[in-house]
Amino acid sequence: MANALHAKSLRAGGPLVKINCAALPKDLIESELFGHVKGAFTGAATDKPGLLEEAHRGTVLLDEITEMPLDLQAKLLRVLEDRQVRRLGGSRTVPVDFRLLCSTNREPEVAVRDGRLRQDLYFRINTVTVALPSLRDRTGDIPVLAKAFLERFRTRHGRQVDGIDPEAYRRLLAYPWPGNVRELEHAIERAVLVARGKEIAVSDLPEGLRAQVGPPTAGAPAVGSLEEIERVSIIRALESTGWNKQAAAALLGLRRPTLYSKMRRHGIPQRRS
Repeated sequence: MANALHAKSLRAGGPLVKINCAALPKDLIESELFGHVKGAFTGAATDKPGLLEEAHRGTVLLDEITEMPLDLQAKLLRVLEDRQVRRLGGSRTVPVDFRLLCSTNREPEVAVRDGRLRQDLYFRINTVTVALPSLRDRTGDIPVLAKAFLERFRTRHGRQVDGIDPEAYRRLLAYPWPGNVRELEHAIERAVLVARGKEIAVSDLPEGLRAQVGPPTAGAPAVGSLEEIERVSIIRALESTGWNKQAAAALLGLRRPTLYSKMRRHGIPQRRS
């Protein structure tokens, strides 16, 4: 979703910087976010801009915002209010201009009550809220996401993997996905890396997905040919982005000319009927 929001925005020409607050070590997160000057701490041999500076005129995604230490939440709030960053150990401020997206798997109000999210920061970032159901409750999104991840990782790793075979696809639809989209992303990347053929097979999936599963949950598309799966994925991406071709291409991990080519091949109209 962050990719699509960025691609559809007026900041699409700028950088999209993604920061997983839960993955950054607590002793490094301040330097990573805000940057540092030479000599700010042991090992700081040169000045280094932070990720917020690098996102200037672009978009920042703070994933798992409730995992950010409270003192850094206060510093982030000052950046949002002043539109300036002061690097760790420095005295000079640097102007910054970015669009901020935040995500969390917690209820924000509960996180505020439990002391995991500063209330003043929550009020500042809570401009527009989008609540996404868990992946198991929106299995219709799995074809779009799986296709996008497949395109991304086969390009990144230089693998000639063109699709997902029907039985492997059935496992993707029936699996409950406790780790949501991130688990699906990692499953597809693993499958792309270990696949021996042109298609991802059941044997390429993580162990939990290789187990026998029941029928797909309600709302999941029926498994058909790979061509039909691709066609459905493209249509769902177009529908989810209001038929914005640039945003749909970003969601699918495709270049826009490639999307147009696939639309023509599948007989998908250029405009919503």
